Formats: sequence, structure tokens, C-alpha cells
Amino acid sequence: MTIRVRQQPRSRRRIALRTGVPLVTLALAVTGCGASVAPGAPAGSPRSPAASHGSRTLGAGSALPSPTSTDAAPVTASTVPSATAATCTDRYLSGMTTAQRVGQLLMGGISAAQPDQAQLRTLRDNHVGSVMLTGRSTAGTTATRKLVDGFRGQADQVAGRRVGLLVATDQEGGRVQVLSGPGFSAMPSGLTQGGWPTATLRTQAAEWARQLKAAGVDLNLAPVADVVPAALGTRNIPIGSFQREYGHTADTVTSHTSAFAAGFAQSGVMTTLKHFPGLGQVIGNTDTTANVVDSVTTADSGSLAPFRAGIRAGSPFVMVSSATYTKIDPKYLAAFSPTVIDHLLRSQLGFKGVVISDDLGNAVAVRSFTPAQRAVNFIAAGGDMILTVRPSTVPAMAQGIQARMQQDASFRAKVNDSVRRILDAKHNAGQLDCG
Repeated sequence: MTIRVRQQPRSRRRIALRTGVPLVTLALAVTGCGASVAPGAPAGSPRSPAASHGSRTLGAGSALPSPTSTDAAPVTASTVPSATAATCTDRYLSGMTTAQRVGQLLMGGISAAQPDQAQLRTLRDNHVGSVMLTGRSTAGTTATRKLVDGFRGQADQVAGRRVGLLVATDQEGGRVQVLSGPGFSAMPSGLTQGGWPTATLRTQAAEWARQLKAAGVDLNLAPVADVVPAALGTRNIPIGSFQREYGHTADTVTSHTSAFAAGFAQSGVMTTLKHFPGLGQVIGNTDTTANVVDSVTTADSGSLAPFRAGIRAGSPFVMVSSATYTKIDPKYLAAFSPTVIDHLLRSQLGFKGVVISDDLGNAVAVRSFTPAQRAVNFIAAGGDMILTVRPSTVPAMAQGIQARMQQDASFRAKVNDSVRRILDAKHNAGQLDCG
């Protein structure tokens, strides 16, 4: 994602839906505080949408009230499910209600330091299947694991089997590091990491991943695969101004994103290549600016090399940007473009994993669209998982998707395909009970 301050945790308690299916409940015990980094985030943090959420916080133990290989070739979990995984995934999928399937398409932001009960209730009531810890927490690995464990046990169930939650965060380094404190290393910026030998970066990345795993995090929304030309440098607001890039050439970015991903795979934490097809050539930040345009990148640009290499190595997630690429598809934002997602990313580059959006909840780039339009447009274009750092947008997004499913059989098929890919990723993360 482009940089931003994200924040948000969860609470405990299972409850039954109107349909009789248990809803996702989130219980959080948080001890840290801070403001996290996100694209476009103010005060020294690149990402900052969720920072303003949530006036109410949960204390420790509080619960929600019931509602009515090589450095250049990361060794990642295969994005093609095994026969066992496919059987397991199909078992879960066939038992899900429509509302549960739609919930799997959503990742909601929750403050890692200041969870808000109303936001947690919104995620639970809409069966949201993935959570992003946002903002900044200095609580450390033990406290973070406590809060993550608190809400994992309250996930939806299908035929008596829990549909595990996928827990993600932004842990790039430098000004984009959501989780810190005891047990977490201070990670340097991407530009600093890009100056290290790839073997060193892979070793360090494996340690950073072990720390996230100890904290209960399955997915890192990193590494940044964007190539920022030296001539543009810090004038590139979403990446260069925060030194999030690994370097100024495709070769350097390719070798170092690969090393970072390989280290994480070694420690069993999934990674996300972002922000396809690249934010290195833009000036504006899609989190804080509308009409961000890249008039340079083509479907054959050398700056796509880091994405190609990561996809060949089995990257499980790719994040799509919300800029417009006039030489690829001048009509639609990348996140809403079948040309970018279905044709370029899926067909030409051969990506078979989960396509996740950049923030579609708070980003200025998508504010001219209603939340329902954002969600429907992304899924229709071939996307799988909708990230929103603003949980209040979730009900409208879920309702919009369900309404389109009732009207359009081809859209309904896209939803089912996306849910399968997401469940496969959860299976690879050990979050499905396939016994």
C-alpha cells in the first residue's frame, strides 16, 4: 500500500448470526500505544488512515459486548493448492453462507494499540475474515500475541470447523513499521536494506518474520517492489519521500525484494509484493491525493521485473495500486482495471495467488466512488481481497457485493474463485482445520 498510519485490534466472544452461523468476534487486550505508519500518513509515518479511528479503547482483558532457496528466488508456499488443500478449501467453501463468503473477501483495519469496540463489532457482524493491525503499537511481541490469540478463537465456523482469521500488518522498516517494542527489532528503511548484501537481508528478514510469527501475524504487507528512479527520488511522495524503495534500479529492487521474501518464507510468514504495477513513477500519494497518474509505465517496462521475479518464486499475495496507468489502461484506476489485474497480472505474469487492493476505505484516490462501488469494481476487475482501513465502510461493501452476486452469475463465479484463493492462503498459513 502507499504509506499510511494504520491502527486497530480485536475482542472476544462468539455470537450467533441471524442465519444461525457464528460470527467473527474480536477481543483485544492491548498494552501499547502509538501512531502507525501508512502511506500518506502525517507526522512522519507513511500511512495514516486509521489513526483517527476509535475514541474508545479496550483495556487488557476487556471483551466486546454481544450484539443483537536462493536470495534471488524466495522459497514461498506454492500458490497452486495441493489436492489436499483443494479438498479442504472446497469443504469450507461449500458450507459457507453467502454472507460468510463475502466476509472472506474483506480485510478490515484494527488499531494495534487502540482498538475500538464499535469497529470490532462491525467486523464481527459482517464475517470479516482477515484483519490488518494498523497504526503503531509499542506493546511488543508478547502483548500483541495475546490480543491476536484473543480474537482468533472467535472466528466463524463452518460445519463445526473454524475458518481461521488471517492477521496482517505493515512491517516494511523505517517509517513504516506498525509493531515495535520488546521482542521486535527496529527495522531500517527499505533504502538502507537495499544497500545490504542480499544474504544479509535474507538473514535479517528471517529474524523479522520470526518476530511477527511470535506475535501471531500471518502476513506482512511488504516488500515494496516499486522502482523509484534516482532522478525522481524524494519527489515521489508515496515511496521515495519515505525511503521505502530498495533502490533506484530494477535489478537492485528485484534482488532485495526477493531476499526479503525468501527470509520471510523461511520463517513461515507470507509476504505481499506491492504496489502493482508500481508507484515509482508517480508524484502524488493515492492515500491523500486524487487523480494520481503514471504516464510512463507500460506492460513491458523494466520496472515490472521485481513483480515478475516474485511471482515466479511463488509470491502468495500481490497488492494493486489505486493510481491510473495511462499506457496500460487510461480508463480505470489499476485497482478497478481488468486490463491491469486479469490481463497483465494474471494472464501475462501468471500470478495465481491472492490479489489484494491498496486501501479502499480511506484513500482519497477512490473517494469519488461509494464504498459499494469500490468493492464491486475491484472484484469485477479480478481482485480477491479488499483492504479497508476504515471498518465503517465494510457493511456497504459487503451489501454491494451481495447485491451484484444476486444479479450476475459471472460476478458470483468471480467471488467463489476469490474465496477459494483466500482459503488456500489460509490453508498454507495453517489457519484451516483440514483434519
